[in-house]
Amino acid sequence: MSHVFDAVFPAPLPPPIDGPTRADLVIDSLKSAIVSGRLKPGQILVERKIAEQLGVSKTPVREAFIVLERSGLLAVEARRITVRSLSFTDIRHIYEERVLLEPWAIVDAARFDSRFSVAGRALVDARAHADSNDKAAEAMANRRFHRGMYASSENEFIVNSLDGLQDLTALAVAGVLWERWPRREIEAGEHEAIYDAARSGDAITAAQLMREHIAASIVRVSRSEVGH
Repeated sequence: MSHVFDAVFPAPLPPPIDGPTRADLVIDSLKSAIVSGRLKPGQILVERKIAEQLGVSKTPVREAFIVLERSGLLAVEARRITVRSLSFTDIRHIYEERVLLEPWAIVDAARFDSRFSVAGRALVDARAHADSNDKAAEAMANRRFHRGMYASSENEFIVNSLDGLQDLTALAVAGVLWERWPRREIEAGEHEAIYDAARSGDAITAAQLMREHIAASIVRVSRSEVGH
C-alpha cells in the first residue's frame, strides 16, 4: 500500500502545532484525495501508512477515520477501512436531496452575494482543467462552483448539508458517473448558464436551471438502477 500513498502524498506534510490541527490536517488531506479520485472507491486505508506519509501519530489518523466515516466517505467493515463505494441507489438519494435544497439555497444566497465571484473563478478553473484533460482537478473545480452558488445562504444548516452532499457527489463523479456518462462538456455549459442567470440578477431562473441540471442526473442514475 505504501506506493499508493507515495502518489497521493509525494512529500511529508509539515507537522502542525497542536493536536486538533493534526486531526484536521489528516481529514483535509484524505478528503481531498478521495473527492479528487486519487483514492478510489473500495481502496483500503491503512492507519499506520497514512500516519507515516503525513508525519503524524496514529491518533489523529484514527480521529480522521471516525469523522470521514460519519460523513459517508469511508466505510468500516470487520475492522477494515475503505473508501466508500456508492451504489446507484445511494447516488440517486444524494441527488434527490440536492435537488430539493440547492435551488432554494441559490435564491437565498443571491440576497447576500449578487456577484457569485467564487463560482465565477471556479468556472474559469474548470475550463482550464478541461483543456488540459485533468479530470480530477476539473471535478474539484466543479465542486467549488456548486458551493460558490449556495455558500452565501444565510441558512448554515442547509449550507452544511449541501457541503456533505457535495463531498459524496464528488465521490460518485470520480468513481461512477464520468466513466459511465461522459457529459463533461454539456455539464460545463449548464454551469455557465446557471452562473450567467445569477449574475444577471435572475436568481429564480438560475435556481430553475440548477434544478434541471441536478434532475437530469437523477434520471440517468435511476435508469441504471433499474438495470441492476
